[in-house]
Amino acid sequence: MSTEPTRPRRAALGALLAAVLSLAGLTAAGLTAAQTATAAPATMRPAANLFQWTWNAIAQECTTQLGPAGYGYVQTSPPNEHVVLSGQWWTSYQPVSYKVASKLGTRAEYKAMIDTCRAAGVSVITDVVVNHMSGQTSAGTGWAGTAYSEERYPGPEGGYGPQDFHGCRTNISSYHDRYQVQNCRLVGLQDLDTSSDYVRSEIAAYLNDLISLGVRGFRVDASKHIAAGDLEAIKGKLSDQSVYIEHEVIAGGGEPIQPAEYFGSGDSNEFNYSRHLKSVFQSGNLSSLGGLKDQSWLLPTDRAAVFVDNHDTERNGETLSYKNGSDYRLANVFALSYPYGWPTVYSGYAFSSNDAGAPQQSNGKVNDAVCGQGTWTCAHRWNETAHMVGFRNAVGTAALTNVWSDGGRLAYGRGSLGYVALNRNGSALQRTFQTSLPAGRYCDVISGASTSGGCSGTTVTVASGGSATFTVPANGSVALHVGQLAGGTATPTPTPTTSSQISFGVSATTSWGHNVFVVGDRAELGSWNPANAVALSSAAYPVWRAAVTLPAGTVVQYKYVRKESNGAVTWETGSNRTATVPASGVLTLTDTWRG
Repeated sequence: MSTEPTRPRRAALGALLAAVLSLAGLTAAGLTAAQTATAAPATMRPAANLFQWTWNAIAQECTTQLGPAGYGYVQTSPPNEHVVLSGQWWTSYQPVSYKVASKLGTRAEYKAMIDTCRAAGVSVITDVVVNHMSGQTSAGTGWAGTAYSEERYPGPEGGYGPQDFHGCRTNISSYHDRYQVQNCRLVGLQDLDTSSDYVRSEIAAYLNDLISLGVRGFRVDASKHIAAGDLEAIKGKLSDQSVYIEHEVIAGGGEPIQPAEYFGSGDSNEFNYSRHLKSVFQSGNLSSLGGLKDQSWLLPTDRAAVFVDNHDTERNGETLSYKNGSDYRLANVFALSYPYGWPTVYSGYAFSSNDAGAPQQSNGKVNDAVCGQGTWTCAHRWNETAHMVGFRNAVGTAALTNVWSDGGRLAYGRGSLGYVALNRNGSALQRTFQTSLPAGRYCDVISGASTSGGCSGTTVTVASGGSATFTVPANGSVALHVGQLAGGTATPTPTPTTSSQISFGVSATTSWGHNVFVVGDRAELGSWNPANAVALSSAAYPVWRAAVTLPAGTVVQYKYVRKESNGAVTWETGSNRTATVPASGVLTLTDTWRG
């Protein structure tokens, strides 16, 4: 039987208040205990979405760019066999079978890509299409040679007949009608009956095949068009319950289907966030962004998978895109530096027609992406993205500090580990900013990086009190963090108020619906209140991990707890654990669950 920690009585009042809120079914985010997060995006390294990149090109990019830049994940386009039409990008989203064979590469190339990326420290998340099959009403042959006709798709996985599709054969006409959205056809695509256990098993077999190849996460396309309970049932059939899942649920005003419904099987994309970034950066008034993370109309930060744009929104104009120049670059700097959600950097190709596919051969096979040539944007390589991934990894979960704005300009710190300034105005800004950084000479990672002799870009000097005078370019930004110091010198010696990090990690085998947290005697660790415990990420399952910023030199007491989907909390057994926060850098712990 597990035991709670030894703690002083003064913590009891806070625990009582939390208990009252818990009984009322409330949390800071307005969610019930049954909606506990299944992952902690803030502790996961950012992802790059290499849209319509071939498997061979992604493998090379993981080795030469993504891994060295610090990206933790790469999202691929759907790997399923698809229809063969006129080379449109969206043929990837019209499955013919669940064979891993497409215009982007073979099954062997997909497996080799996963292994290569893993060796570079990058895990693979794949876009999966499980709501529907193709939208074709006549017989045809798929990319890998599979013959099909309307509502008939041979197996083994993807072995469907008319009985495996929803009875509604018409297109969705009202997005305010839940039945239509989840049972009728989305723009003519043949809608699978995911309430059928057979269909669920076929989909799960496809996902399990991808897991066997080494895939560590899924972006579920069109989740909104699948009942949340159906997706939970499908996830229950997966061979590895620790894989990360994010759902595409586009929330519209007044619509009955909302992203939070899908928290039982994964996180959700936060489209309102992306739309808001477009509105703010195009208006030129950035002041509201300082308090963005606390807005009630956003998903909880630990359930939000965020992006500046994706392949749909860059085409329909819903968000910013590469076509918006400096606004787009600034928005990416913000998304990677601001403490909200788990960010994915989108990187596709230039287009003039919304249907246009990626550069390809005459038979429709997509060409390997080559940055600096042709139409590939390679946005994941820009300093505003690649270097800001390093920024985000350096600051971890450090708190938002020293927020300043005069409307067109916005600046803020991330604890004592980083500082960023954004300038949406057409003229440069020279100003003395108050940071919480330790004294030292820092490299602005937007203009360059650390070199043996100093910085390849701008050098910024931070005084002993944290003040720094520097110029922010017109329609540009400056970003500093403790991992990029002039000359590559060590992190500055911290003052007594400097914060460092402990990366809490525990090896714990869990069942689906169970999640692991760390709680301790500091406010940053929830003050022994499990309701405020820090969620640990299962990205490296069975090790659960999260980094927490704490005052340097502090001795902390802590324990791990397991939470179930019904809100039940189990404490690990034994006495309180202890750790001392390092003077600088990160102390990495790898404990083993007790009891």
